[in-house]
Amino acid sequence: MTSIGGVEMVDWNLAVATAIRFARSGPEVSQEEARAAVQELRRHAKASEEHVRAFTRMAPAGGEFADTPVLVVDRAGWVRANVAGFRAVLGPLLDKMQSRRSATPGGAVLGAVGGKVTGVELGMLLSFLSSRVLGQYETFAPASRDLPGGTGGGQLLLVAPNIVHVERELDVDPHDFRLWVCLHEETHRTQFTAVPWLRDHLESEIQAFLGETDVDPATLLERLREAAQSLTGNRPEHPDGGPVERGGRSIVELVQTPTQREILARLTAVMSLLEGHADFVMDGVGPSVVPSVAEIREKFQKRRASGAGRLDQALRKLLGLDAKLRQYRDGERFVRAVVGEVGMDGFNRVWTSPNTLPTKAEIHKPADWVARVHRKAES
Repeated sequence: MTSIGGVEMVDWNLAVATAIRFARSGPEVSQEEARAAVQELRRHAKASEEHVRAFTRMAPAGGEFADTPVLVVDRAGWVRANVAGFRAVLGPLLDKMQSRRSATPGGAVLGAVGGKVTGVELGMLLSFLSSRVLGQYETFAPASRDLPGGTGGGQLLLVAPNIVHVERELDVDPHDFRLWVCLHEETHRTQFTAVPWLRDHLESEIQAFLGETDVDPATLLERLREAAQSLTGNRPEHPDGGPVERGGRSIVELVQTPTQREILARLTAVMSLLEGHADFVMDGVGPSVVPSVAEIREKFQKRRASGAGRLDQALRKLLGLDAKLRQYRDGERFVRAVVGEVGMDGFNRVWTSPNTLPTKAEIHKPADWVARVHRKAES
């Protein structure tokens, strides 16, 4: 754990404890219902492998998929996995801050705040998110006793209480809904196990983004203050008395440099591709194996597009979750357009190398990607 003078920069254990303490309680289920749900999710996850791989025609170069486990977890399990992932990814940045904190103006302020406050803040964020995630392919968390891993270096997480909660809220067939969710998450696992360079590419981009982080404490505090003002609506004013229009930007948008904006544009394009591809696959496979897929999709889209309330919508905006919703829509349109023009095998050229990934502009103009990747290859 990174620390300075014995003071932890992030108290990871406190982050986990805080998130678990303040996480919403799950749906009321009997022990028998919980056991049945877990068993069914495991069966659906296994069945989804064949469905997804047959539909996508994705396979690693050697023909053998990396072994990555399926973990059916509760909200606490999801929190622990994500804290482990954050800890692995943020390590280099925290080391950088450790070396600079004592020598930078305002460093004493952050030192006084300490890792316990940071741990509580991270825990509160994770408590908010822990009741909203149905599943996740955790790419970066190292294997541990609580989070076993396979040869592929990732874990597929299915958050059972959240899945049960949403299927009840939408009033849809639980068996169909659970398989539908598994199809989406299995697509993510297939993406990373069939494309071995993808994980390293994402990690490289993320570390480049973090490496450009302005770690001057005074600047960081000012940008976080701007983020808080954007949430409350108490924005600063121009010298002429007019308000500064920040467009309701998220925390991620407020605490970045110009170089980070370029990196973030590339990351946004990749995440749009991955999320859109997963949505495209779950809808493509769905009609043949999920009888009520049309009803599920319609109800789920309405739920995804609307927040649970005003506070929920404000938090989604501040945390950048609205951007993630756009990634689903934009990415799915990109995949659908490309497959419609060049077929599934033609689309799968996207997985050839980082150079064949779509740019952020190409996500919105699929024909430009086809022209760059296909026309160039054929000329």
